[in-house]
Amino acid sequence: MSLLTCMLMLLACYSLIPAHPAFAASLVNINGATTYQTIDGFGFSEAFGRAASMNQAPPAVQKQMLDLLFSPTTGAGFTILRNIINSNSASIEPNSPGSPTAPPQYAWDGSDSSQVWLSQQAQRYGVRRFFADAWSAPGYMKTSGTENNGGTLCGVPDASCSSGDWRQAYANYLVKYIQDYRSVGIHITNIDFVNEPNLSPSYSSMVMSGAQLADFAKVLGPKLAASHSDTQLTCCDAVGWNLAVDYTSAINSDPLARHYVQVISSHGYSAPPNTPLATSRHTWQTEWADFNPWNPAWDDGSAASGFTWAQRIYTGLTAGNISAFLHWWGVNTSNTNSGLLHLNGNTVEVSSRFWAFANYSRFIRPGAIRIAATTADNNLEVSAFRNINGSTAIVVLNTASTDIPASFNLQHTFGFFAVPYLTNATNNTARQQPIFLHGRTLSATIPARSLVTYQIDGF
Repeated sequence: MSLLTCMLMLLACYSLIPAHPAFAASLVNINGATTYQTIDGFGFSEAFGRAASMNQAPPAVQKQMLDLLFSPTTGAGFTILRNIINSNSASIEPNSPGSPTAPPQYAWDGSDSSQVWLSQQAQRYGVRRFFADAWSAPGYMKTSGTENNGGTLCGVPDASCSSGDWRQAYANYLVKYIQDYRSVGIHITNIDFVNEPNLSPSYSSMVMSGAQLADFAKVLGPKLAASHSDTQLTCCDAVGWNLAVDYTSAINSDPLARHYVQVISSHGYSAPPNTPLATSRHTWQTEWADFNPWNPAWDDGSAASGFTWAQRIYTGLTAGNISAFLHWWGVNTSNTNSGLLHLNGNTVEVSSRFWAFANYSRFIRPGAIRIAATTADNNLEVSAFRNINGSTAIVVLNTASTDIPASFNLQHTFGFFAVPYLTNATNNTARQQPIFLHGRTLSATIPARSLVTYQIDGF
């Protein structure tokens, strides 16, 4: 046998040995023909003076914060801003007119604790959904006589007051707030008249039962309609999903209340949004945060980590069928996790949970529809959305400690290539190289303990 023949045989044998071990890719099925809820957006609040803190920052710092929060290309692209309807001396009627039927003594300073400024800034970035939320009615309208420590709106069932029935006056007050914002070019799209109605903390608060909430919805609803406002009545910002069940039932069991309440809202504190509420209305998770000392980590197992929040958003969207997911504060000035960003003097510190939000909020735009996304790989948490411009966003969280190759079978989903955006311990919604589709197949590898959004432009 010649030397050349031996070499050829060795090369032939060598070529049969794979250069790398072969692993079967995890199959992910995306089906655009199967649809679920419509997405209204993602957002946050700057209540209790945080909007003023942003407004008082130097211009360059202001721009940095605003770009991070609202830019759809470099930031999170948030599309819902939740404002507090003040019930203290900064409210639009700080002093009692004397009785529920007396002429109101409204006052409007055009600032509303800098929330007007922040709303106008958000609007410049394209934000069109503004959620006005009252923690309490003014104290003189309540059984307690003060805005703090609970108390109930005078006039609802089982809440009588010597001063009279303040339900209609409170409804007028809320409509006037909407009109004041309209006068400065801001359209309040959603309004709620109560916040965490089972609690009576030392700050602004109001306690109301499900029956009392339904009762007032039947007062405010017709007032909104008579004012020719298309603002959606939203209720009831329960502390958590477990309590939202009873409030939702109270609204649903009253035909008129059910007619007027157009969005059901709850927070995530006492229970997460892990099951759909029994309603045909859109449901929103409108407040949730961790209040431990500031922790910007991506994956340390804590309630503050970006990985934790990526899972919370995934669960809310897929198991809770929610249409909106809001954090508590966007920017906070104290050293806690209650903000996605920390304004530390004139330095803006960014948490990994902010980038977890960005992987959803930047690519899933208002009006998007969630579509079917399934996989047998329990290490992958996958959701998919079709935007109104025809693009598709597929969001994948790899919960495993190893990379996972995946093959995405795209049914009723169109495009030529996908652009991945990666968030993990070393990447912050970082754009990766485009991946060209092979027919209706997208092949990709999801890094360990990472969140990846694949943006597929439609045609």
